[in-house]
Amino acid sequence: MTASELRVENLKVSFSGENGRLTAVNGISYCLKPGEILAIVGESGCGKTVGALSLLRLIPEPPGRIDAGSILFDSRDLLKLTPWELREVRGKDIAMIFQDPMTSLNPVLTLGDQLMEPILRHTASTRQEAWDRAVEVLRSMEIPSPAEKMKQYPHQLSGGMRQRVMIAMAVSCSPRILIADEPTTALDVLIQAQIMDLLQHAQEQTGMSILLITHDLGMVTEIAQRVIVMYAGEIVESGPADELFQTPLHPYTLGLKNSVPKLGHKQEPGKRLVEISGNVPSLNQLPSGCAFHPRCPSVMERCKTEKPVLREVDPGREVSCWLEEASS
Repeated sequence: MTASELRVENLKVSFSGENGRLTAVNGISYCLKPGEILAIVGESGCGKTVGALSLLRLIPEPPGRIDAGSILFDSRDLLKLTPWELREVRGKDIAMIFQDPMTSLNPVLTLGDQLMEPILRHTASTRQEAWDRAVEVLRSMEIPSPAEKMKQYPHQLSGGMRQRVMIAMAVSCSPRILIADEPTTALDVLIQAQIMDLLQHAQEQTGMSILLITHDLGMVTEIAQRVIVMYAGEIVESGPADELFQTPLHPYTLGLKNSVPKLGHKQEPGKRLVEISGNVPSLNQLPSGCAFHPRCPSVMERCKTEKPVLREVDPGREVSCWLEEASS
C-alpha cells in the first residue's frame, strides 16, 4: 500500500433542506500522498468545497452533517477527535486557505495580531518571537515592508495582498498538509499566477502536501501531480494529471478539458468555445443511473438506468463510466 499523508474513505456529507436531506458528498474515497499536490476539480456545486471543509469538520452543523466515512491522519480518525483535539490539529498539522480572504480575516484586528495567533497557540514562542516569525513569513510571501504591514488592517490591503497574508498565516506553523480552497478566486490573471507560484515555492521549501480545490484546469495542469474529478457529489475520474488531461476517460472530464480556451489558439470569428450542454443537476432531483447522462454526448441506454461504479482501469487511474467498460 502506498504511504499516505491523509486517507479519506467513503465520506458522505448531507444538508437539511426544505425537501429533506440533500447529499452533497456521496461516498468519496481518496488519499493524499506525502509531499504531493493533489487537485480536486469540477463545476460549482459538485461537492469539492464541502468535502474539503469536512476534513477539518468546518461545515456548519446543523444544517450540515457528516453521515459516514473516515478521515485518517497519523493513524487517527479526525471525525472521532474531541473538539479540543481537533483544535490542536487545525493550523498546526493541517491548515486551510479559504476562498475569500476579506471574509476570512477579522476586520477589527491588525494583520499582526491575526498572524501571531496560530504561532502563539501552537508553539512555545514568546510574543516577540511570534512577531519575528510572522514578519519572516510575510517576507517569504514577497509582501513589501512586512513589519509595517503587521500594523495594518485587512481593508488596507489589495485582494492579492490579503491572499498572500492568508497563505502566510496558513504556513506560519509549518503544517504537513495545506488545503487551498479556490485560492485565486476573484483575482486577476497576473496575481493568480503569482499566488500559485508562492504556493508551489512554499511546498518545495517545506515538503508539505497540498490539496488544491479549484475549477481552473489551467492551474491544475501547471502544478498538480494527481487530479480528482467530481460531479454531483461523487468522484467520476482520477489519475496522474498529465495522463488524465491527455487522455480523459470520462466524457465529463473531456468536456471540462474542451471548454478551456487554448493559449496561442486564435478563436475563429463567430465560433464559440465548446461547452458542456445542460446544467448541473439539483441535489434533490438527481437523474437515475449515471448522474451525468442527461448532459453526456456519448450516452447509452444503460447509462440511464444503471449507476456506474468507480473502478481502476489502469495503475493509478480510476473512472466511473459504462462507456469505458464497453470499450475495454
